[in-house]
Amino acid sequence: MIGRLLISCEDRPGIVAAVSRFLANEGANIIHSDQHSTDPVGGLFFMRIEFQLLGIEDKIEEIRTRFEKTAEPFHIKWRMSCASDKKKIAIFVSKEDHCLQDLLQRFRLGELSAEISMVVSNHDDMREIVKPYGIPYHHIPATKDTREEAAKRHLSLLEEAHVDTVVLARYMQIIPPVMIERYKNQIINIHHSFLPAFVGGKPYNQAYDRGVKIIGATAHYVTEELDQGPIIEQDVERVSHRYQIKDLKRIGRDVEKLVLSRAVGWHLDDKVLVYENKTVVFP
Repeated sequence: MIGRLLISCEDRPGIVAAVSRFLANEGANIIHSDQHSTDPVGGLFFMRIEFQLLGIEDKIEEIRTRFEKTAEPFHIKWRMSCASDKKKIAIFVSKEDHCLQDLLQRFRLGELSAEISMVVSNHDDMREIVKPYGIPYHHIPATKDTREEAAKRHLSLLEEAHVDTVVLARYMQIIPPVMIERYKNQIINIHHSFLPAFVGGKPYNQAYDRGVKIIGATAHYVTEELDQGPIIEQDVERVSHRYQIKDLKRIGRDVEKLVLSRAVGWHLDDKVLVYENKTVVFP
């Protein structure tokens, strides 16, 4: 019964009124609404609405078609979905298991609303962890020389399973452009650093060498520019001069799990809007 509508466009008077009027005419009851303007004069406007409408699952295509007439005068970019339609996700992982374990447990507990279609790894180490959940596990080796071939296999699996979202739960391989283009703003990565500091490999070593007093983690959408995609969520923990690299990694693992799970949850609930290289998040 619950629908979601996300819109973005140039800010101008009348947008909220027009959208609200359309939903009222459809017999929908708005139960939650968030909005943001980068600048009321010449800025960008973003809005997320949750509405209740009996039988929306059976008539959402008709509603989408009718909404085009409302969206057109404002040049609105929009998407409408049913909350009951769970996204299908694939989790990619390498040898670090903490983010994978956390996501699997949260899905089991019903904290994240989606269907895990598969777990994909360039190693076979995580198979036994995934096995009790009954989720298909695909071991696809990937190196610098075989990255493109691996991407073809990845895409084949993802398209066959109708996957909507890819979560990189410490998957330590560069994602090829062909896959990024196919899943634009649908691939979420957890970087074990508070970006833009310490991009690339071994950020905890870099942080230790700099003598930082806080460490953090960043969840972002993947783009072709390494670790530079739109940021969804970040968090930090304070550390001291007494901490060694192993301590930074231990504390960092907890931050990574929380940041990734929040980002994935917001994405699954259609709470993230991307513009330029930024995001608007309505948590």
